[in-house]
Amino acid sequence: MNTVESLGYLKGLLDGLDVDNKNGAQIYKAIVDVLDNIVDDIDDIHEEVSAVEEQLDAVDADLADLEDIVYDDDCCADDCCCDDENEYEIKCPSCGEVFSVDGETVDEGGIECPKCGEYLEFDLDGDEGTEE
Repeated sequence: MNTVESLGYLKGLLDGLDVDNKNGAQIYKAIVDVLDNIVDDIDDIHEEVSAVEEQLDAVDADLADLEDIVYDDDCCADDCCCDDENEYEIKCPSCGEVFSVDGETVDEGGIECPKCGEYLEFDLDGDEGTEE
């Protein structure tokens, strides 16, 4: 039995007992009135929570759209803002080993050759992905 049903049952009991003629009838009626107000307040809270849930769902949908725009993998044709996702082919000038590095490694400025161990520095002022 939920709160509304319980309150209805309590009101029915109060009406059926005919407590108007007995001592303390005003107390029982006051208690039922307070409970009735509490049920009304709870109903108002449920309505407000439902409205907030609808607003939150709308904000969530808008945020998902924004995330799609901001984090889109195909955001630009020339990869101007997606350097960390690019791969660069590097050729070691010492041993001739050819290997690939990602954009994050290029941004760090250099890497050791996996074959000979020579440290290769990347020139970030010139073309990206070329070694000094």
